[in-house]
Amino acid sequence: MLVEQITAQLINAGNPDIAQHSQRFFKTAKGEYGEGDKFIGIRIPVLRQTLKLYQNATLKEALVLLKHEYHEIRLFAVLLLVQLFEQSKKDEAKQSEIVKAYLANTHYINRWDIVDSSAHKILGKFYLNRNKSILHQLALSSHLWERRMAMMSTYTFIKNHQFDDALILAEILLHDKHDLIHKIVGWMLREVGNKNKQVAERFLQKHYQNMPRTMLRYAIEKFTKVERTAYLKGQM
Repeated sequence: MLVEQITAQLINAGNPDIAQHSQRFFKTAKGEYGEGDKFIGIRIPVLRQTLKLYQNATLKEALVLLKHEYHEIRLFAVLLLVQLFEQSKKDEAKQSEIVKAYLANTHYINRWDIVDSSAHKILGKFYLNRNKSILHQLALSSHLWERRMAMMSTYTFIKNHQFDDALILAEILLHDKHDLIHKIVGWMLREVGNKNKQVAERFLQKHYQNMPRTMLRYAIEKFTKVERTAYLKGQM
């Protein structure tokens, strides 16, 4: 009943104009990365406000919502998973259960905003002080969103001044063919630079001439204009 209540509430909050814009923004045309995805037309703040009404929702209910055809309901589901994970911070067994469920349902965590709203807050936090080999496996996946998930998870590590895995995964994904991977890798390299510019520069000195242009631009975004120009001209 709760799943039906949440679904009905979200659908009723939809806006056709926003939905139409979202379908273009998330590349849902044939052959694009979001081909066939469907939208209700709900902004993130509305989803977050709705989430506050369901503090007692369960993992089982979140997983049912995660399999919904509408993009925003899947996004709501991962926000609910994050909420459940945070509510279980003193219960390692419960957090482990949520992580296993997340990894078992990556097929439904299938757009960049759904990944970026959840991977670092669930996988990143869980594996912060644990063996991170599962993320290395995800980085090698043929599934675009699993690769992005792996890199996004390192955001939590970077915030905690753990850079090694972010750099290892960046190297694994250096020659990925998808623009959405170029962007996430560049973004995480930029975050490394925000915490420790020397660490980021050592990686860039080794790889910048072979990086996709988008990745490099994201990585050096916070550098000085002189530095950015030198990197882009291959003169570092």
